[in-house]
Amino acid sequence: MDAVLHDLALHWPLYAAMPFVAALIGYVTKRVAIEMMFRPLEFIGVPPLLGWQGVVPKHGGRMAAVATELLTENLLDLREVVARIDPVIITHELEQPLLRAVDHIAREVLAEHHPRLWEVMPTLAQEMLVKQVQATAPRLVREFLDDVREHLDDVLDVQHMTVQRLTRDKALLVRLIRETSRPEMAFIARMGIYFGFGLGLVQTLVWALTREPWVLPIFGGAIGLFTDWLAIKLIFVPREPVRVGRVIFQGKFQRRRAEVARQYGELIANEVLTVQNLLDAVLRGPRADRLAALVEQMVSSAVDAQMPLAWTVGGTRLREMKRAAARKALEQLPDTARYAEGYLTEAMDVAKVIEQRMLALTPLEFEGLLRPAFRQDEWKLIAVGGVIGFVVGELQVLLMLG
Repeated sequence: MDAVLHDLALHWPLYAAMPFVAALIGYVTKRVAIEMMFRPLEFIGVPPLLGWQGVVPKHGGRMAAVATELLTENLLDLREVVARIDPVIITHELEQPLLRAVDHIAREVLAEHHPRLWEVMPTLAQEMLVKQVQATAPRLVREFLDDVREHLDDVLDVQHMTVQRLTRDKALLVRLIRETSRPEMAFIARMGIYFGFGLGLVQTLVWALTREPWVLPIFGGAIGLFTDWLAIKLIFVPREPVRVGRVIFQGKFQRRRAEVARQYGELIANEVLTVQNLLDAVLRGPRADRLAALVEQMVSSAVDAQMPLAWTVGGTRLREMKRAAARKALEQLPDTARYAEGYLTEAMDVAKVIEQRMLALTPLEFEGLLRPAFRQDEWKLIAVGGVIGFVVGELQVLLMLG
């Protein structure tokens, strides 16, 4: 014991530094593990083994599929969202741009497919014909909305759209997970400091008693491994509040349910299920041909309603005009719908719907929102923490024995 006390007195600065170095190991290994989850977006190194790609972007497709499954099965019924759109209000919002679009399409189609008839018609007759077609526009909007609601699954594959969006934009997927889990990431880093300091005190005592060179690297590795593992576990468990005396324990992610629900709903609404993204999926997605057929059918009915026009045009030419009008209507749809984007966003209120549904999830379902980000290659992140801790421990040995 005298020898131990003598060594403590002789090297007290190094002994005093050990718990703080251990705390630093705990913090650094956590920060490294966190960054390795999200960076880099693309693989850096010599494939396939020598290098690294962030866990989230590497498994982007799988994580996007998990997030989409949770979204479509538990958080969002798109039929319910679309049902919030009021046909009267949307017609009013689109009135002027719709009239301009109809005017443009009618004049262009008639001039292209029946130029002789269009040229010989007096200007007043041309205007009257265009006005007749325009008069049917409000009814067409209401019918179009009703048909889309009725055949929503036929014209929109929301799962395909969401997975494709999140897979194609890796930075968006990273932001979706990182923004909703930022406090948890900070918690992991802080726990590394606290746990590391505590283990560092034990490490200091064992080193003083044994002076065994392997103590420092082994403790350093153990600090990196154990604190990484424990910090991740404490994010999610216990799932339900557990009271111990006056203290209530619950996984940090579970405690933040209301905040996470709000953040996640806003991110999905502003980055994924936007009006423009939904419209793009309808027009260019795997079921776009069904929407085209729906629009062509509606345009055909509208043209047939103009009996004088139908009488003056042959059957073949009339069919060509209908197809051309439908094609141009689809081309004009994004620009026309842009004028109602504000109303559609407010009416559908995707963020609020998701927030309310998330608050109703079971603790296990709620955990599934973030847990896949840690589960993928989790052992690698913990192992890296152990390696860093072991190396730092070796450096401590060199300082102590040098």
